[in-house]
Amino acid sequence: MLSRAAVRASSSTSMVARRGFHSTRSQMSSPYHYPEGPRSNIPFNPLTKYFAVRYWTFMAVGFGAPFGVALWQLKKNQ
Repeated sequence: MLSRAAVRASSSTSMVARRGFHSTRSQMSSPYHYPEGPRSNIPFNPLTKYFAVRYWTFMAVGFGAPFGVALWQLKKNQ
């Protein structure tokens, strides 16, 4: 009983060690691996001069649009 457990333990560790970084190597060497780090994975640059103004304008329009559409629909039928 102990020998079966020892064989099972030794075979499971070798499977884990064999799996290690098997698929990561080709991924890192592909031409489609983009740089990593802060602000490199977002589609805009938050370090520009007017980023805060554009951000809050975008948020205000997105939040206010449903209310504006609702008011327009209510006033349309009068």
